[in-house]
Amino acid sequence: MKSDAITRTLQRIETDGPKFIRLQFSDIQGQPKNVAIPTKQAEKALTEGISFDGSSIEGFARIEESDMALRPDLSTYSILPWSSPASRVARFICDVHRPDGRHFEGDPRYVLKRAMNEAAQLGFEFNTGPELEFFLFKMVDGKPTTEFQDTGGYFDLAPTDLAEHV
Repeated sequence: MKSDAITRTLQRIETDGPKFIRLQFSDIQGQPKNVAIPTKQAEKALTEGISFDGSSIEGFARIEESDMALRPDLSTYSILPWSSPASRVARFICDVHRPDGRHFEGDPRYVLKRAMNEAAQLGFEFNTGPELEFFLFKMVDGKPTTEFQDTGGYFDLAPTDLAEHV
């Protein structure tokens, strides 16, 4: 039986019209991974999860215990802003589960959720977020190089930081 939240999410997917949905997760090193499914499999993904071979993900499982499933976190649904309007792609961040429905103990999201719960029980609020970093490199004759675009450092402003307005 579908929950109201699943029904609303499926309606949103239908309205948004993506052709594919990326089910994203991360390996134990924090590297993003994903399985792309056609939108027609959205209901199955949201109600049952999508199976995958965990032995293909470094550090997840041996071949004998490799069956795993991705279960989308409904609150993470979004359309990838860089996907073409003609062939939109949506994504969910997923939790990794064992075939019997238990969380996979090596899933970084599950590890973080457990740590957050333990912190809350001790009266602490656990806040996390990504730290985005990037470098801008010069182009020479239309080809990328490994030479930095500017000479600015951490917390610098223009004119030293040529990327201030990027």
